[in-house]
Amino acid sequence: MPLMDINNPAIIIFLIENYEKENRLRLNWINKHRAKIQQAATLAREPTNYFETDVIAHNIIGGMATITRDHVVAGYNRRKVPIRDGTFIPGVKHLRHGHSIIDVGLGDTKDDPRLVRPDTDLTSDPIIRPIDPDIKEIIYKSKPEFGREQYLVKRSKVRPENKYYFAETSGNVYGWRMKDSELHQKPLFGRCWHLTRALRSRVGPQPDPPHYKSSDPPGPSSCAGI
Repeated sequence: MPLMDINNPAIIIFLIENYEKENRLRLNWINKHRAKIQQAATLAREPTNYFETDVIAHNIIGGMATITRDHVVAGYNRRKVPIRDGTFIPGVKHLRHGHSIIDVGLGDTKDDPRLVRPDTDLTSDPIIRPIDPDIKEIIYKSKPEFGREQYLVKRSKVRPENKYYFAETSGNVYGWRMKDSELHQKPLFGRCWHLTRALRSRVGPQPDPPHYKSSDPPGPSSCAGI
């Protein structure tokens, strides 16, 4: 739409007439509602003492019939038997059933009488397996042949799976049931006491074999006397 040419006399007359008409309409509306405008401006009307909660309550009253209806329906539904997705819902008394040390095959009641417990007993399972009585007596005997240090030495030689029901430390995890591994074999380069073995041998200490010596460079050698 092209812009109006405000320099055109006809357009100027049109705009002036519309401005005057709008002013007349505004004055007529103000004169018609003068009393209401004055009452609203001066706050001279009677106070209603309404609060925001009263307005909210007025809106809630309209929905009370629906709330009553839903309450009656809810009461009817509560009397119905609920539909269960599962036929069996385990409780606290079923926590140990099928998950005890005996059920998973890690212990036997003949070796450890502490494992004989009902399923309703929710106390913690024993951590350490029964200690060999011969090893246990060491700690109660006199030093230096026996005592706490000798007891710990004997216990350190027992496999971790024979001392505990489960791996309790990272060290236990590292060496847990190593005998079950297919890669279990004797070390190929284990430490051995060469001097002790040589002294206790029948022929005594022997020199190193020739292939242990470093190769001599070609040419004359002062060490060899050549």
